[in-house]
Amino acid sequence: MKRKNILQGLLLLIGVVFYSSRAYAMHIAEGFLPIEWAGVWWIIALPFLILGIRRIRELVNDKGIEIKMLLAVAGAFVFVLSSLKLPSITGSCSHPTGIGLGAILFGPGPMVVLGTIVLIFQALLLAHGGLTTLGANVFSMAIVGAFVAYGIYSLAKKLGLPIWAAVFSGAAIGNLITYTVTAAQLSLAFPGQSGFLNSLLEFMSVFSITQIPLAITEGLLTVLVFNFLRAYSKDELRELSIIGR
Repeated sequence: MKRKNILQGLLLLIGVVFYSSRAYAMHIAEGFLPIEWAGVWWIIALPFLILGIRRIRELVNDKGIEIKMLLAVAGAFVFVLSSLKLPSITGSCSHPTGIGLGAILFGPGPMVVLGTIVLIFQALLLAHGGLTTLGANVFSMAIVGAFVAYGIYSLAKKLGLPIWAAVFSGAAIGNLITYTVTAAQLSLAFPGQSGFLNSLLEFMSVFSITQIPLAITEGLLTVLVFNFLRAYSKDELRELSIIGR
């Protein structure tokens, strides 16, 4: 019960600190992508979403109610961080993603689902992103961002880095790769007269001005929240094989 109350308090703390100063991030805005590209990203994203739902069912059935609380923390972390923004380019913006924390705790599959839910709520309630561009936003943030964050974290641990460094690396690089993919999506849809590669470089150069410091900040914040969970939810992290027994 004590751990449950602490996790509930962490959810409230995340909301108070970040949501009160929220800005209106748009991801890739509604209607901004040509319909054919919007459809392509939907088709690519759907299999990952189905597999993610199966993985969440397995976790909930195997691990119990405390894991549900950690899933709620991971989802809240994504929601409040991805609701922040710095204006970047027409049709999109730079913001933290929050995906890295959940990917480290549960693997990338569940974060595909949680990221999709967050993006739907933001599109419907906050006019962040859109439903036609949901597939593209899910692919860049909830799929690629989650898999890369988890992969970098796992690689860093295998290389013997301290766990805080592995968490930081996974969260920060997962954030950066999200915007690399977003830049590629926009470049594919709008290559212009200079072609895809030049368009990609232009999008990435504009993104990098705001995204690099945001990625570093997200990495540091993820380490802070992870350390909080390690202090107060040791049993759950052991159950997930994040820390040793």
